Amino acid sequence: MNVKRTFCIILLFLILFSAIAAVSADDDRSYSITQAFIDLTVENNGLLHVDEEYDYAFDGKFNGVYRDIPLKSGESIDNIQVRAEGAYPVLEESDDDGYKHLKIYLYSDKAHTQGIRDCNVNVYISYDMKNVVTLFNDVGGLQYKLWGGEWDVGVDEIHATVKLPGDKGNEYYLNPQDYNRTSDLKGDTITAETTSIPKGEMYELLVLMPISDFNNAPYAKHVNQDGRDLIKKNLEDSISSRNFWNTTYIILGLLSVLSPIGAVITYLKFGREPKVAYDGIYERELPTDDPPEMVNALVENKGDLGKPNMKGFEASIMNLIDRKVFKLFTAANADIETNELILTFNHDKKDELSPSERIVFNTLEHFAHDNALNLSRLNGSLTSEYEAKWFMNQIQSWENSVKSSFDLSKYFNDTGSKLISAISIGGIVFGIIIAILGFITRLNNGIYALAGGIFLIIFSIILLRLDDDIFGRWTESGRTYYLKWNNLKKFLKDNSLIEEHPPESIVVWKKYLIYGAALGVADKVYKSMKLQVPNISDYDDGIFWYHYYGGYGIMYSAYNKSYSTVYNSSDSGGFGGFGGGSGGGGGGAF
Repeated sequence: MNVKRTFCIILLFLILFSAIAAVSADDDRSYSITQAFIDLTVENNGLLHVDEEYDYAFDGKFNGVYRDIPLKSGESIDNIQVRAEGAYPVLEESDDDGYKHLKIYLYSDKAHTQGIRDCNVNVYISYDMKNVVTLFNDVGGLQYKLWGGEWDVGVDEIHATVKLPGDKGNEYYLNPQDYNRTSDLKGDTITAETTSIPKGEMYELLVLMPISDFNNAPYAKHVNQDGRDLIKKNLEDSISSRNFWNTTYIILGLLSVLSPIGAVITYLKFGREPKVAYDGIYERELPTDDPPEMVNALVENKGDLGKPNMKGFEASIMNLIDRKVFKLFTAANADIETNELILTFNHDKKDELSPSERIVFNTLEHFAHDNALNLSRLNGSLTSEYEAKWFMNQIQSWENSVKSSFDLSKYFNDTGSKLISAISIGGIVFGIIIAILGFITRLNNGIYALAGGIFLIIFSIILLRLDDDIFGRWTESGRTYYLKWNNLKKFLKDNSLIEEHPPESIVVWKKYLIYGAALGVADKVYKSMKLQVPNISDYDDGIFWYHYYGGYGIMYSAYNKSYSTVYNSSDSGGFGGFGGGSGGGGGGAF
């Protein structure tokens, strides 16, 4: 379609000019970190003491600096102290999302009334960390980011000193080695100096220490397995992989110009939609009798068209409640202000279910006790790694079952969307390499490579995030199907339309809620329903209770909980791989 093509061309040029402007623009204030001094002391009780000094050069007016320190599962930080030379500091601490956040206000006067401007300030931070040192059966290990990849700016150089509990049998590794200027191990002390480290990069230390250097070590993490060979293998594999991909990206970078050209060709060949006779503005009735999970897969989840998401899973549950396969009721809980949702199972109707609905039934029944499941407490059952993995596998099986229940090719030709995914991934890789090459070169023309790399990365990420039907193409019947269901979604979202054409039956409201969940607008439907049906509380129906008491979103929350449980459960499997260490994080100025 001409409108779509014109939009894509305009967007491409806007991105290009924005990227060039971002590179060349001058801000009215700036700062840099000229040096960082990182001193680590590993105690024989497993405690890690950290001293950090950051030398800031401020150009313009600033209120202070901040430091974000990530904490892996089981780690803790305390005894935080802050001081400064060149300013008067005031510390604010907070914890959020696995980080210790330090916000350090800097004042030019002792009364703390004036901020800082055009000055150099040295900020000192010290703290103790527990469960960072790991003791295996055969070796003690410390993997620690001396510089994290989350800083707002790079650092001109780092001076690091690491004091170890013993002076014999120690081994150390610093990565990436590109940033090593000098390093040495003498007795129980490691010293290292770096070249400049750019924004977004990290610098990590790995130390192996004799297990005999530790005495009981209550402040260390203890892993009951041999670790030396595992750690070295992970480290070697990580370094080899990094070197291999760096070499590969340079070779592929020569072909990066094909990415935007490939996108244009793909759109022209596969992205233009067929003309259809349908020209409706909105739909009041359900366009088809397809199950809500199928509608979700074809209409709502356009980022992976044909595959349902958790909104479809929620809608399937609501549909089964409406069909009396599930019965939902509420139970009061004295400890919380809202009622809890209890689900029971009608096994007599199980034979009526489709394969994907049977997976929904079995998944929820697995967590039930005496044929009753407390949906409001489902997340509590997913703290177990075994249960979380089982739940995620069930969701994947359900997605595959829904996807296989219909022939996607009757609705959509995904050749173009598959091609653009490959082009986008290649473009991101090419863009990163071009940007790095432009940054590290001393030639003035490096700015063009840097601007081109930034453009290509942004362009490729946008391509990757576009809906499948931008570069893929609906069939004629599929296009009509999509337009009708999308027009129903518009109707459900627009309260003024529902106000003008309210449904005559409560049964229709229930269908609106079910398919509104599949289309991602169940909350809009429920708000409209409360306006149109003031006595909604008189209807003792599980569909309404499911939404009213927070049922909508329970499965999405459960999936996130399962994901968090599974991928945060490993203690030592990644120890030794580059980037897997403690510490690091980042910071900046405000």
